[in-house]
Amino acid sequence: MHSINDSLSGLRVGVVGAGRLGSALAGALREARVDVLGPAGRCEVPEGCDAIVLCVPDAEIGPAAAAVAGAAPLVGHTSGATPLSALEATRAGAFGLHPLQTFAPGSSGLTAFAGAGCAVAGSTPAALAFAAALARALGMTPFEIDDEGRAAYHAAASVASNFLVTLHAAAERIAAGAGLEPADARALLLPLVRRTLDNVAELGPERALTGPIARGDHATVDAQRQAVAEAAPELLALFDELVRHTRALAEVPA
Repeated sequence: MHSINDSLSGLRVGVVGAGRLGSALAGALREARVDVLGPAGRCEVPEGCDAIVLCVPDAEIGPAAAAVAGAAPLVGHTSGATPLSALEATRAGAFGLHPLQTFAPGSSGLTAFAGAGCAVAGSTPAALAFAAALARALGMTPFEIDDEGRAAYHAAASVASNFLVTLHAAAERIAAGAGLEPADARALLLPLVRRTLDNVAELGPERALTGPIARGDHATVDAQRQAVAEAAPELLALFDELVRHTRALAEVPA
């Protein structure tokens, strides 16, 4: 059974934004026995809250902050890349709370957050402590990121998550050259992807790397390149760039 962190006891948290993250956050906080109001629509202002969390697209943080100005002593956003200065209009203690996790449609409950890291920031010690307490109540591990490091942090998250999806889509496209339908390619490739990620977690990127580039098998890589050129020529530049970086990782000469 989950219990409220002592620093959250008796506090009411408003959630603005009823998208994937806002809905998941409100539901998980309720499961953690935090007093939650919302998720409210982007133009709505939760009343009687000790803190408000804005779960809106980055471009809408400024307008949303202006809308809730004066409504709570603490106001935060859930953007990984946006500085806390975007919350200046709130006239409140500003905090950042960015779960280092991806949320698919329907993600809900504490299981959607538990075990993930969470980038936190605060314009005051109290705001930072609140963000960290909120992260812990959700089962996440908070770590502090300042405004100067936000862009690099968020770029790393995009490479690790968003670009992985893009790469898998590219793999499905190339697999069509072998006569595989996308759904079939996905079912066949995902166990490989999962094992690869497990190996990276256990061994690190350098030791987890396998395949023809790591072996220095240039002939096989050339054959792969030709197959990509025939099956998905629009992906050839991406393939070449990935080969270059993989050779560097493997310390294999071109």
